Amino acid sequence: MTWLGAGFSSENSLTLPSCTHSTVLTKLNMLLPQQLHQVIRNAWQAYDASRTILEIKDISALVSTNRVYRVRFEDKSFVIAKLSHFGQHDHFKEDHTIINVLANNLPSPYENLLARSLMKGNELFVHRFIHEGTDVWVVFYRPVYSKKRLPRRLNEEEIEKLAREIAHFHKTCHSIRHTLPTNSKTMQVDIDSLLQELDNPRKIHFSAEKTEIIRQQCALFQQNSEKLSMSRFDRIPVFVDWNIGNFSVTNSLKLHSRWDYDWFRMSTRMLDFYFFSRVVSDRGDRTVFTYNIGPLNEERFLLFIKAYHAVFPLTEREIRSLREVYRFFLLHYVIHFGEHFFAENYATKLQNEVFETHFDSIEKGFDPEILLRALGI
Repeated sequence: MTWLGAGFSSENSLTLPSCTHSTVLTKLNMLLPQQLHQVIRNAWQAYDASRTILEIKDISALVSTNRVYRVRFEDKSFVIAKLSHFGQHDHFKEDHTIINVLANNLPSPYENLLARSLMKGNELFVHRFIHEGTDVWVVFYRPVYSKKRLPRRLNEEEIEKLAREIAHFHKTCHSIRHTLPTNSKTMQVDIDSLLQELDNPRKIHFSAEKTEIIRQQCALFQQNSEKLSMSRFDRIPVFVDWNIGNFSVTNSLKLHSRWDYDWFRMSTRMLDFYFFSRVVSDRGDRTVFTYNIGPLNEERFLLFIKAYHAVFPLTEREIRSLREVYRFFLLHYVIHFGEHFFAENYATKLQNEVFETHFDSIEKGFDPEILLRALGI
């Protein structure tokens, strides 16, 4: 099964309709709608020229810079097209290959949880479009269907039910982790990449003062993660961003479907916990948000983690790693790739809050001893 590590690729550099911008194109939101539609049409032409596209509809979330489209054909069937442009193309292919194998290998009751990407022959199909500085990658999904969304604010019974369900899902992912393709990304690889790019204004741009703060936080992550031996933690599939808009559940709060794989990776299960602390937070789901450490300290998160622990026990080192997981989240998802994961106005706001408040809160804003005592570890 040599295809597992790569995936079928097609590349295209055909000329698009003229762009009104005179600068080098670097982001999808700088391309006109007809240009993005043409990228999708070129990708589908490379995939299956015998089926004609009837309509392309943008169904993207307004917060993210990635673009998602419903592509409908003459026979009324449709697929989902995702366009991405940041990070590394090889990592994009690698992640989607792993997700596809995971979707195939997950046993009941999770066998239909994930969207499967389209294959060409026996390989994952990924289309790469390069044009005037823009490097765009396209993958097609079969649609997944949602049931109910979690309420914006969960009650205590719902928190415990969700915790047990996530524990069962993590436990299932853990049981099949050795059947998945190899993965080259680790948290340390991502931190090293951030450090390498700090002095390259074409890739990342902060003041000298902020750059020094980032270096200090990276050093703390490296020192503390080494003390905790985090590199030895079992690596399972984690989706990190468990915003309630990214998954649906049954009436009994069992996971039904999960979409939006932008932050997928093979890593410690603890990377999922910061977002679950936000899901069960007393504030509930909010349109205007910040990535503060507060939700990790709430009694409601304590309730969640106790119910989870009863199903899939956590270790002392894992609990202590929550501080470093949060630090990594700020460094990688907000500072390093914030301008790609979020629309510009969100990215600027979130990054400013990290420097003004969140970095300072890491050491004194979270006490793992409270969780350890509650879990009897």
